Amino acid sequence: MYLYGAGGHSKVITDILNSLGVEVKGVFDDKPSGAKLKTMEIDSGIRVQGESFPKLDAPLIISVGDNLRRAELDAMLRSNAEYGQAIHGTAIISAKASIGVGTVILQGAIVQSAAKVGRHVLINTAASIDHDNEIGDYAHISPHATLCGHVKIGEGTHIGAGAVVIPSIRIGKWCTIGAGTVVIRDIPDYATAVGNPARIIKFKKPPF
Repeated sequence: MYLYGAGGHSKVITDILNSLGVEVKGVFDDKPSGAKLKTMEIDSGIRVQGESFPKLDAPLIISVGDNLRRAELDAMLRSNAEYGQAIHGTAIISAKASIGVGTVILQGAIVQSAAKVGRHVLINTAASIDHDNEIGDYAHISPHATLCGHVKIGEGTHIGAGAVVIPSIRIGKWCTIGAGTVVIRDIPDYATAVGNPARIIKFKKPPF
């Protein structure tokens, strides 16, 4: 497996892959000199190498925590490599759930029956994704967040640590839900919401 990104998130993914007996063949980063992953030599990324960036001979995981940057890198890298997954052995994944390529699921996370998790999603430590959830591409579900049944999370949305989303809620794309927020009503696209119950405090510009 190859990794793209050598920041703190890459350390976690490296640990997951090592625990599964998967070799990390190489690591790329746009700024190799600033790499936080110190156990391997870091090669320059596609933003630096451009068209000379190699076709990869093993699956790749974009090991970057920022949702928008994962989306941008996916657009640049998808013609150079197939994507893998990193799912820790302590995560509980229903056989009836579907998990997209490039997705990373950390220790103790739970993904229940009929949940659909998109591409390049990050499901962080001990997050709970209940039955019939739909998680859009590039989303990040932070540690100990709880999504009850039939919740929909849009593309690129970040659900903060310890947030709770009650059943059948729809949260739009590229939203930010603050840590500890309790979402009891639908949230529109590009909104930032915080508090208990959640209240919208601002809207962001569409990223694309």
